[in-house]
Amino acid sequence: MPERQFYGRRHGRPLRAKLQALVETLLPRLRIDLPAEADGVADLHCLFLEGQAPSPDHVAAPKSEFWLEIGFGGGEHLAWQAAHRPEVGFLGAEYFFNGIASLLRHIDDRRLENLRIYDGDVRDLLPRLPAASLTRVFILFPDPWPKSRHNKRRLVQDDTLDELARVLADNGELRLATDDPDYLCWMLEHLMRRRDFVWTADQAQDWRRRPEDWPETRYERKAIEAGRKPAYLKFRRLPRAAVGRAFP
Repeated sequence: MPERQFYGRRHGRPLRAKLQALVETLLPRLRIDLPAEADGVADLHCLFLEGQAPSPDHVAAPKSEFWLEIGFGGGEHLAWQAAHRPEVGFLGAEYFFNGIASLLRHIDDRRLENLRIYDGDVRDLLPRLPAASLTRVFILFPDPWPKSRHNKRRLVQDDTLDELARVLADNGELRLATDDPDYLCWMLEHLMRRRDFVWTADQAQDWRRRPEDWPETRYERKAIEAGRKPAYLKFRRLPRAAVGRAFP
């Protein structure tokens, strides 16, 4: 992997004994290991069928599609989605170790079998995913890095969107959320100028109101209680053939 500067914490408070035990026992079975070859691509179907199942004697059913959440925080949203869509293979990418431990607790409590975890920088994972392999990607309440000189640290950047456009299948969905007005403008500016994504909102309520299949998280509740108004964005990945015809 190329040398990268990652802006964010790796560890928080020491983990309690139960969470530490899950890190030691459950995480190794759910961890996404990148292919050893420099140009290798992960086989998502095998990831959910072979030796990384939650129990050694478990035989998982093939997954109909694959979804990714980038920066899943405490894992409430990702665990909720996985519990409600057992036919989907879920990938979660998170750098903050305490958040990973929190997700492991959700997985253990709910006995979820359709989640895999990448505990590193998602910029290393995205290039190793097959093209058009994902049907939905979530980026919910990423760090806004509000100071102008720190804007380059934001997750939503042209390079990242290039990779997301590559890994999303035709008509796949990119969901974003933020409670920071400046970051909202940043997200819209970067996505609206692209030719491979289209905003699906038809009216203001489409982005002001959280959809029913989008559960509230602890961070979102704190933002609302503090008087901040979250925005919920949905963008559709335009079919590649249509993009090519429209923009020769």
